[in-house]
This record gives sequence, structure tokens and C-alpha cells, in this order.
Amino acid sequence: MLPIDAAAHSSRWRRRHPVDKAVLGLGLTVLAISLPPWPGAALVLAAALAVLLGPAGVPARRLWRAYRVPLGFCATGAVTLLVQVGGPGGWVSWADGGPVRAGELMLRTSAASLGVLLFAFTTPMSDLLPRLVKAGVPAPVVDVALVTYRMSFLLLDSVRRIREAQAARLGHTDRRAEWRSLAGLGATAFVRAFDRATRLQAGLAGRGYDGTLRVLVPEARVSVRFVAAALGLLAALAALTLVPSWTDIGKAMT
Repeated sequence: MLPIDAAAHSSRWRRRHPVDKAVLGLGLTVLAISLPPWPGAALVLAAALAVLLGPAGVPARRLWRAYRVPLGFCATGAVTLLVQVGGPGGWVSWADGGPVRAGELMLRTSAASLGVLLFAFTTPMSDLLPRLVKAGVPAPVVDVALVTYRMSFLLLDSVRRIREAQAARLGHTDRRAEWRSLAGLGATAFVRAFDRATRLQAGLAGRGYDGTLRVLVPEARVSVRFVAAALGLLAALAALTLVPSWTDIGKAMT
């Protein structure tokens, strides 16, 4: 199991309905990309961090391990705004207003990423996918997603076991051995994936599979209080962003 999935299953909000957490997490994401970067995205980033480390109870180290990957993509995209290609300054030169645009993009994307991570760290996929049928998603699409989700963990477990076996047989002692082990890993994982898929199909057929996977979903109700509190937080962030004094401070800083 991936660390983010393990954190979702052990989250304090594990038993809450996915709609509750979607209103808060995805609402923060929408605010991050729609409000002005300053102070809107900055406020959203601070609020998302406070909720993740506070009420949601996500460990800071685990959050950083998951957050640093999208944060790297955010930084890579922001760096490209610092320079321009061609023009009077030469083949490559500093872009006019590049630092401001790069900072704004960094604020927006990093805050939006935290909103998505808030939903991911508190909502297991096994709770979300079966409920998508009631939301209007075709049942076969949900079934394929469920099987793919399950098979991905089995494949990752197989890859881990194969690498451990190769390491025990000195399969990573030099570059030549590394390439040989990598080729063997790919071939073995490919064969095992097809073998597991065949056995899964045979098992479903033996259990009277009729085109729909029936799984038990934990009972949960949408909390009116939680949704109201989430909407109140989102409204407060939007109101604080639109206060004229904040806008004047932002203009003065730029």
C-alpha cells in the first residue's frame, strides 16, 4: 500500500462521507486557482496546511513526502517564467515581470496541490469509487477503476519482492548486473501481471460475475455541520481576499 493510501485509511476523517471532504478539499483547490494569487492563494495555502496538520491529523513528515513531488513540478513551471527566448535582450534574457508572475504561479499551484492532497489524505479510493455509481458514473467504468486500483498494488508488491530477490542474489553489484536485473524485473512483472489478471477473471467467473462488482461500502452520511463549516471557511477566505486593504498591500509589495 502506498503511504498516502495508508494515511487515508488511518485518517481521523476516515468515516466521514466523501462529499464532506470534497467540499472542503476541492473547494480550496477552486479558490486557489480562481482568487488573486495575493492574498488569495497564500490564504488558501495557510488554511489547507492548518487543516491538514490540525483537524485532519496528517503527520508533517508524511505530508512533506507526498507534497514535495507536486511542489517540484510547481517550481519547474515557475522557473520558466523568469526568462524569455529571443527579443532585444538576446537569445535568452530575463523576462519583464518574470519574478512576479513566477511567484504568483507558485502560490496558485502549491495551494491548489494542498487542496487536492487534503482530499487524498482523508479519503481512501475504496470508499470513493463505489459511490461514483450513485453519482451517475457508469458501473463498468467504476468496476475497471476498482480492478485497476487493486491490481496496481499487487503489481507493486510483486516488483518489490522481485527486487529483494535480485538484491539477495547480488543482482545490483555493478552496472552490468543492474541492467540485467532491470530486464529480468520487467519481464517477470509483465508475466505475473497477466497471470494475476487471468486468475482474477477465472475467480470472478466462478463466482457468477454478471458485469457488476458488488463491494461493501462503509455507511456514512453527509454531515450538514461539516459542510456548513467548510463553506463558511471558503467564504471567509474569499471575503478576506477581496478586502481592499489587502489588495493595496499586494500592489505596494510588487
